[in-house]
Amino acid sequence: MKTTSFKKVDVEEKWYIVDAKDAILGRMAVRVADILRGKNKAIFTPNQDLGDHVIIINAEKVAVTGKKETDKTYYHHTGYIGGIKSTTLKKLRAEKPEQVIKYAVLGMLPKTKLGNAMGKKLKVYAGDSHPHFAQKPEAVSF
Repeated sequence: MKTTSFKKVDVEEKWYIVDAKDAILGRMAVRVADILRGKNKAIFTPNQDLGDHVIIINAEKVAVTGKKETDKTYYHHTGYIGGIKSTTLKKLRAEKPEQVIKYAVLGMLPKTKLGNAMGKKLKVYAGDSHPHFAQKPEAVSF
């Protein structure tokens, strides 16, 4: 038996659009991460970027369960001594609603150069509109 190895030039990249209105954040993020990684294809290869592009609209209307709205905290470090900063999901959603979905999806991708390349295929918009009509995205429902 021979193992067939697929390359990026052999695969046609598709564009998908996801409406995040009333979708649960974690469950949606898993499905989007699978599409970005290429796990929804029969030719999935772990060491190749064979995934598709994903556009997410209505990021401000994504739902979370339980008390995550007030209890979930995001941290980042400025690089200076004592420079740890934190913000809650509620505050981050008010300031940058796109960032909430990006943190969830990018956290599920590999932490390598390959994962960074996959993450660049994710486009998140807070409202209904997006500038990617020319790519003719296919709708994905959960």
